[in-house]
Amino acid sequence: MTSKLQVTIPKSLADKYGIRPGDELDWVPAGEAIRVAPARPAVHEPDLETRLRLFDKATERQRERARKLSNDGRLNTKEPVDRGWKREDLYTRGGSH
Repeated sequence: MTSKLQVTIPKSLADKYGIRPGDELDWVPAGEAIRVAPARPAVHEPDLETRLRLFDKATERQRERARKLSNDGRLNTKEPVDRGWKREDLYTRGGSH
């Protein structure tokens, strides 16, 4: 600890944890010890206008999905969906027979 309350991190630890000169560190109280960790990036909370725009886009995507679904929850498509397997395969897969 220097007179300016600065701490030197041993090179072996800095290398092991990818700490480089100029990196910011968080000093977190941990009971009777202090935990040092790379600083987390600041969380940016979007403003109200941005949140409402994102909500409207998500709502429209959900409505579009609902329009594509039939009453039984299956996609409304004229052609069958190719999943790479058939219903009959479910009874012969797994090798338990």
